[in-house]
This record gives sequence, C-alpha cells and structure tokens, in this order.
Amino acid sequence: MLASVLAQVPATAQHSHQKPTASSEGSTFSPEINSGRDSLRQIVQQQCVVNWIQKHDPAPCERVFLPDSDPEGSGYAVLADRKGGAHYLLIPTQTMAGIESSELLDPDAPNYLAEAWHSRDLLAKAIGQPVPRTAVGLAINTANARTQDQFHVHIECLRPEVAASLRAAADHVSDTWAPVPVAGSTYEAERLMGDGLDGANAFELLAKLGPEVRHHMGDYTLVAAGMQFKSGPGFILLTGTGPTGELLLDPTCALAGGSG
Repeated sequence: MLASVLAQVPATAQHSHQKPTASSEGSTFSPEINSGRDSLRQIVQQQCVVNWIQKHDPAPCERVFLPDSDPEGSGYAVLADRKGGAHYLLIPTQTMAGIESSELLDPDAPNYLAEAWHSRDLLAKAIGQPVPRTAVGLAINTANARTQDQFHVHIECLRPEVAASLRAAADHVSDTWAPVPVAGSTYEAERLMGDGLDGANAFELLAKLGPEVRHHMGDYTLVAAGMQFKSGPGFILLTGTGPTGELLLDPTCALAGGSG
C-alpha cells in the first residue's frame, strides 16, 4: 500500500531521512482518508510519511522518524489524537495490527514504547507547562477494546486516582509480575528501573507473564507509568485482561495542572 503511494513521490526525495521535527503548515500530498478502523494507518502512510519525504514536513503528524530510506521499515510517527487534549499517539510506519503483532517480540524490532516515552515532551507543549515524568502514562489497548487496527501507543498523563494507587503500591512492586490494586481494578504489575524504557522490551516481559500469554497477547493491555522509587527513577508496568489501559489515562493532564 505505502509503496504504491510513494510511487508518486520524486525518486530523489525517497532517499531522504531526517530526525523528528515539529509539524509545519502545508502539505503536498493529501489523499482522501477513510474514517474507519484503518484511518490511523492511512494518515501515517499516505500523508505524514509522504509529506515528510517530499518536503520534510510531517503534517498532519507532529513528528516522523525514518531511520533509513525504507518508509515501510522501522520508522514511526507521532500524531495528536483527534479528540484533542494532551493526548498523542505513536504509530509505526509499517503496517502492524496491534499488541498481538508478532513483530513486537522480535529482538531487532524498534522499541516503540521507549520512543513513545521520548515523545512525552509534547504533553508539556499541549498544556503549556512542564509535566513531571511521574505524571506520564503510556498505554496499548487490548484487541477487543481498540478502535483502530494499526498498532499505536497512547501518550497521556495518568488519571490522578491511578497515580495515587501506583504511589501507594510502589514499595510492593518488584521485578516479577504480581497483582496490585489500581483505581478499583486489579492488574499485574512489574517494576523497571531507569530514566527511560530503552533497556527493556516490555512486550517480551508481558509474554513471560504466563505459559500461554505469548499466544494470546491481544487479550492483554499494557501500561507503562513513570514512577519515582526509593532507589531511583523507574516505571511500573501494568497488564491484565480487564479494563483496558487507556482508561487509566487522562487527556486533560489534571495531574500536571492541565485544564483540558
């Protein structure tokens, strides 16, 4: 699909690749986009990537990153959620259905969760003031709960009651999965230490939750929440087959002083 779209782009432009950038006005290629479950993929592949290759403008995305000359490879885009607020989506440039996609367990695959964490600065831009790392949450929905069939990571703030539950549980979260109560529901939780998520494949950690989980990844949600432990900065990973992860996030970013 993307290759046929790129056939319309000048050959000299198809080999350009740049670092991520903020979006700018204007677009040189804007095909009609359907509003169904495939719209995220179409927006990224048919608009953001093509505009970036043509004129280094990621519009309508905020950012596009292509690490090589293959737009169907390991790149990603960051798009503001259509519902508005402090809510962004990191979306691979390659076609990938969701959390059940086997590509996420490939040890050579991009660490999309880590790249989403690196993109959290957009939340501060959205609310006009700094957002502490302990206010930020990333989420991937279950296959049944999602409304789009292109893999994407939600980048938002945590709901205040969710952040409070995680702070209360932090001392009891370890480097092995164990149940914790979070805002009235129970999730499996695991601790990751460090400022970023670059050193771990959270999807592989999820697959190790139980012997059959690897074959039923679509039944599980995954959340990474910034946390300050007594021993230093890190994250609490949450997973489960109950309420999907996006429900733990808050696009108004009230936790960091946002007003919606």
